[in-house]
Amino acid sequence: MFAQPSAAALNHLLVQNGWAQPRLLRFAGKTVRFEIAPFSFAYVILSDGTLQATGSETSADAVLNIAPSLLPRLLAKDELAHAGIEGSGDAALLTEIFYLSRNLRWDMAEDLSRVTGDIAAERIVQTVDGTRKQLNDSVLHLSQAAAEYWTEERPLLAKPGQLAAFSASVETLRDDLARLALRVKRLSDTN
Repeated sequence: MFAQPSAAALNHLLVQNGWAQPRLLRFAGKTVRFEIAPFSFAYVILSDGTLQATGSETSADAVLNIAPSLLPRLLAKDELAHAGIEGSGDAALLTEIFYLSRNLRWDMAEDLSRVTGDIAAERIVQTVDGTRKQLNDSVLHLSQAAAEYWTEERPLLAKPGQLAAFSASVETLRDDLARLALRVKRLSDTN
């Protein structure tokens, strides 16, 4: 159901990133299957470096099991999300897929320019990027302000230095109590 549209989208990315297709040429004829519960997508690598959807029951040279919870992190280019993907099969093919997943970039302005024209597309993309950056900066500044408020104004959180000092005090108190227990024991033994 989703295999054909997903193959078209992936091929569009491969064509936009001209360096990507030649990297897949050496794997022509091999099959890759992506297991994203409850779906399964299988693709055959064609001789021109593009992909063709095939039946998910087809024997695959490489299989990637991706938890659905990883998808947002992968789309956000979270490097740690790649560690959660389980792969099996052809190691060289898996390495190439991971490389492509980290480095393929969608040229939104190019696609948008077909509808709006080049200048408008660039301005729209710049506006979206600027808005995203402003939103990220706002979230960062809000979290920094909240952390400062909760450590300085209304101490709800402890600073690392305060935690270290508290830990040192607890250790000193523990050692003092151990010494006191020994003195009490010695005094009670002598009486």
